[in-house]
Amino acid sequence: MIRKPYLLFLGDAPDQLAAKVAQGIKDWRPECVTGQIRLEGCQAEMGLQDLTVQKAVEMGAKTMVIGVANRGGIISPQWKPTLLAALSSGLDLASGLHNYLGDEPDLVQAAKEHGRQLIDVRKAYGTMPIANGQKRTGKRCLAVGTDVSIGKMYTTLAIHRELQSRGKKSTFRATGQTGILIEGQGVPLDAIVADFMAGSIEQLTPDNDSDHWDIVEGQGSLFHASYSGVTLALVHGSQPDALVLCHDPTRTEMRGLPGYQLPSLDYLHEIALKLAQVVNPQCQVIGVAINSSKMSTEDATAYLQKTEDQLQIPVTDPYRFGVTALVDSLLNIP
Repeated sequence: MIRKPYLLFLGDAPDQLAAKVAQGIKDWRPECVTGQIRLEGCQAEMGLQDLTVQKAVEMGAKTMVIGVANRGGIISPQWKPTLLAALSSGLDLASGLHNYLGDEPDLVQAAKEHGRQLIDVRKAYGTMPIANGQKRTGKRCLAVGTDVSIGKMYTTLAIHRELQSRGKKSTFRATGQTGILIEGQGVPLDAIVADFMAGSIEQLTPDNDSDHWDIVEGQGSLFHASYSGVTLALVHGSQPDALVLCHDPTRTEMRGLPGYQLPSLDYLHEIALKLAQVVNPQCQVIGVAINSSKMSTEDATAYLQKTEDQLQIPVTDPYRFGVTALVDSLLNIP
């Protein structure tokens, strides 16, 4: 567990996208954030109070989260004075970078001296089992997408929030660094050895009450040449009762794969459902989540209606229009 509340470190982020980890935390757990801390030249802004390390500690912050990702995911030398100041002032450090905090000797020494934690959320801890495919009690919903970085985390968080607002039993199961920092725990799936990926998701979504929903954060895409293995491990490990399809209709090619077109929603529906029914023959596709952030309201509304007429399942933009219809469909699963 990562101690809250957080101080979000934006460092010297060159733009808003570079601080997407901080953005996700701010959007979904604003009650867990005391403020932001930025270095000279930072071009990212969360709309939060700019704090010093000491002021954040006085306000009750427990962990400084590195909310920025630079090229290569490294811990920049320019960040070190602030990171060391955080440790000496009583804050833990948490990071989702590829470059681990625990591999930095000066940070390790400072954490030891001051009794602080270094939390690398993109690092696998403990022993992971090999998946056994055995049926588990409880219910599970997984988001799958036509591409990566398409809104799977936002969709599952929105569904989880809606279920909780209705008084239903629900747990958000984080599988990536931002989701883990939002939830405070989870499995960093892209850091798990391949043979144990599906087993780690079985472990993340254990037996539960018959009316409890695990809402599982999606990763990668079954159609992405770089990351399809992560997605398939999620599909088989989560043994979903429900799938939500995620799509951005404005993309002309897959992220990071020039020349590769996104599959149609029809094809994603067909392939994802067949693969999910390998481990759960009763699995259903309960709706579609569209990322319409680059579309006008008029164009987005027309596209949602057209897609809903075509697929005959609920279609929405979770961030723009909410997930009421998706949750209604989810709760109709016996």
